[in-house]
Amino acid sequence: MKVDPRLISNAVVGLSDGLTVPFALTAGLSAIGDKNVVIYGGLAELIAGAISMGLGGFLGAKSEEASYEAVLQETRELTKLSPGDVATSVIDVFTPYGIPKTIIDELIVYLYESPRLVQFMMTFVHSMPEPSDFHAIYCAITIALGYFLGGLIPLLPYFFTQSISEGLAWSIGIMIITLFAFGYTKTCAVSGWRGSRNVYAGVSSGVQMVVVGSAAAGSAMFVVRMFNARIGGE
Repeated sequence: MKVDPRLISNAVVGLSDGLTVPFALTAGLSAIGDKNVVIYGGLAELIAGAISMGLGGFLGAKSEEASYEAVLQETRELTKLSPGDVATSVIDVFTPYGIPKTIIDELIVYLYESPRLVQFMMTFVHSMPEPSDFHAIYCAITIALGYFLGGLIPLLPYFFTQSISEGLAWSIGIMIITLFAFGYTKTCAVSGWRGSRNVYAGVSSGVQMVVVGSAAAGSAMFVVRMFNARIGGE
């Protein structure tokens, strides 16, 4: 069974945000000193964030479907009313590959006799593959689930530790490993796992994820502590 690359992309989008935003929030809330605030606030953010991300993915997928249908209708009209423009588009597709003009002309004739001319135009001229029937729903579920699972990781230590400082320490340690592993895997899954260049790219991506996540968490903690100190001073 072949997995749709767009589902993988959606999962990466959800995990990327889920591994950083909730981590920053829980780290920031830990500065208040109340473990229940961290847990309840983190869970509330996870649910709201997952719904928001899923809804955004759903609306984005619906927009893609509407765009596809609009271009599909224009392409159908073009194949009926402007054969010359269609021929020019086909020539533009094959010419860069050094295919002789005689063969391209034969392909144009063949395509005009084929019932799949419109599909050819959509795929190779407009680079718009047909979306699946449930693409919007799958997109929403994948992004939301990725966000929720990614955001649950930094929150889990607070459930199993006695003090908030211990939970924060475990959360930071786990997230450093998780962010690095995610960045490394995400890059090497695309570029390859072998070779010094691919390994270096994976390590660089992993370090970038750790830096971004740490910066977000540190900024959140600083802001919360600043406001907490100001309120306490008043």
